[in-house]
Amino acid sequence: MLKYFVPLGAFLLLVALLAVGLKLDPREVPSPFIGKPAPAIEAVQLDAAAGTFSSTSLKGKVWLLNVWASWCGECQREHPVLTELVQGQNLTAVGLNYKDAASDANRWLAQFGNPFTSIVADPQGKVGLDWGVYGTPETFIIDQQGIIRYKHIGPMSQKAVTEKILPLLAELRNGGKP
Repeated sequence: MLKYFVPLGAFLLLVALLAVGLKLDPREVPSPFIGKPAPAIEAVQLDAAAGTFSSTSLKGKVWLLNVWASWCGECQREHPVLTELVQGQNLTAVGLNYKDAASDANRWLAQFGNPFTSIVADPQGKVGLDWGVYGTPETFIIDQQGIIRYKHIGPMSQKAVTEKILPLLAELRNGGKP
């Protein structure tokens, strides 16, 4: 009799674990970078005439890093939300053009608009690797001390902006920490 209960128990445990897993939001992947210093960025900008971008220039500011690419359909879907957030909050936004050709990225920006203060070119994905990027789009919020306070995987929705990002920005700008 016991030989039937052990496999049945194991099966029920597996079903329970799968049921819990199906209810989790894949965009809420915990990041080991949260609460840690943001990796330094020292890289060529998408507009080569603009020279090199250095993230140390943003020390003392709350800023956003958005990882995007012209080949990313979800980036296009996110773009109006990102643009509204950046303009509405007067937020310094750095774009990380991930594994993309500069000509394609520039064409995409001409079509959809450029909300970024600076855009870092990352054609090989090396900067993205330093930041633990899984794919595009991804968005990070960095505080005045250069600490990553939030990571959003996938396209930002208006709900995420309203419920998570805006309250965090208000808190950080008031000197608080989440």
